[in-house]
Amino acid sequence: MVSFVEGPVRVSVPATSANLGPGFDALGLALDLRDDLEAEVLASGLVVEVEGAGADGVPRDESHLVVRAMRAAFDVMGAQPPGLRLSCRNVIPHARGLGSSSAAIVGGVTLARALVAGGSLLLDDDALFRLAADLEGHPDNVAPAFYGGFVISGHEDGAFWAVGSAVDPRVSAVVFVPAEGVTTSVARGLLPATVPHADAAADAGRAALLVAALAGRPEHLLLATRDYLHQDYRRPAMPASVELVDRLRARGIPAVVSGAGPTVLAFCGGREVPGTDELLACAPEGWAVHHLAVDVQGARTS
Repeated sequence: MVSFVEGPVRVSVPATSANLGPGFDALGLALDLRDDLEAEVLASGLVVEVEGAGADGVPRDESHLVVRAMRAAFDVMGAQPPGLRLSCRNVIPHARGLGSSSAAIVGGVTLARALVAGGSLLLDDDALFRLAADLEGHPDNVAPAFYGGFVISGHEDGAFWAVGSAVDPRVSAVVFVPAEGVTTSVARGLLPATVPHADAAADAGRAALLVAALAGRPEHLLLATRDYLHQDYRRPAMPASVELVDRLRARGIPAVVSGAGPTVLAFCGGREVPGTDELLACAPEGWAVHHLAVDVQGARTS
């Protein structure tokens, strides 16, 4: 019989950037910008408290994404608690291409497991990742949010998979976050059903080079981040973002649209890659800018 732990449990989940240029729906990187969540079992009812990013726009009932993820994990473990309190302190901006929904899902399933006595025996890390990826529908943000670091992921024969890859400690990122967001569904809706074979081949080569560049050859990041499959098609939904990518790349800065956008990510560190101060000075007026380390821990429970 499933029993629940007494008192609150806490989970911290990092932001993520997917695609990274050529790695469409396959590559993801965890960044040191974290949402903090806390939950405890109550005798009855549901209490949802939210502060920070997106607080004005998210529900406070069973439809809240973290609550839905928790319920799914509780179902897998075989019991629902009589009541729940959830408190979210959000830092990751919503609808900006930094993995806010994946952080919510990973945070929810991780909280639920931590609230169940012996939860890790009922849902090990790989099973928890697969559940989170199933809830999100794709693994490219979920995998680095859960495992941390740089992760290659995908879906084959009905199962999600994820493999971590090394990141050179010299590499970090500067993210440029515009004031207005773009939903993933809008950005994805602009993509064509097919692309030229030459573009697909070029993208595959750049994605392979990106793995090597991040692992220890950051001088190749500019070439490795050239995308042929999605960024230009999304220009109508985020013209300022793609134009910023163009300007940065023209200056030799390895810049990409982060995830589905509209945030722009630029790599820094290592030989021939511009320094942080130069990148911070490139922020358009009204955009937030953050210099972020690569997060190697993923979801943390306390």
